[in-house]
Amino acid sequence: MARPSSPLLTRDRIRTAALAMIDRDGLDGLSMRRLAADLGVRAASLYGYLATKDELLTDLADDVLAGVDTSGFDAGWRTGLTVWARSYREALAAHPNLVPFLAHSPGRRPQALMHADAVHGGLTRAGWPPRYATMIGASTKYLVVGAAMTSFSGGFADDVEVYVGRYPNLSQAHLLAGHEEIDRDSFELALTAFLDGLSRLHAQVVRSASDQTGKGSS
Repeated sequence: MARPSSPLLTRDRIRTAALAMIDRDGLDGLSMRRLAADLGVRAASLYGYLATKDELLTDLADDVLAGVDTSGFDAGWRTGLTVWARSYREALAAHPNLVPFLAHSPGRRPQALMHADAVHGGLTRAGWPPRYATMIGASTKYLVVGAAMTSFSGGFADDVEVYVGRYPNLSQAHLLAGHEEIDRDSFELALTAFLDGLSRLHAQVVRSASDQTGKGSS
């Protein structure tokens, strides 16, 4: 039998199949044995490309987060946070089943560290003290991860009988199902409220720093 002109496996092909499996079956549904079966090879063949399942998941995390944009800080800290949060949510929402892994130990993955470095630098350059910059980065992540893990609107049944007579304040809840714009607009509402609060706090922080500088020079 002639050998194939191209290899049956590549690292990219393995990653593509693995991400599709996670999207379909969840994070727990991924195993090297099942992945090998999907690819039509023996499980041992995968280990010529990846040492462990965790290495594969790290590769997938880097792939998913590659589209996260931290370049907006050149236009100001608020623009930077807005661009970062929106692109971060979009990346995670495309693969919600992978979010639990993405949220775990981000400080150990190069891609996540590059994003954290860019965000922290953008905030401190704008006058945020390092401690505030750290908390703002963490708070934004909490907002994004929570918004990406599940759909609020998708959690409601589209059967009016579930709500009528039992939950009088939810008589229109059946209309939420399938309306993904509710999830997007709810995220935007929370993000705007968060940023508005930070804008007020930033003014206080800058004023306090200016006052301290003035006292030190007098």
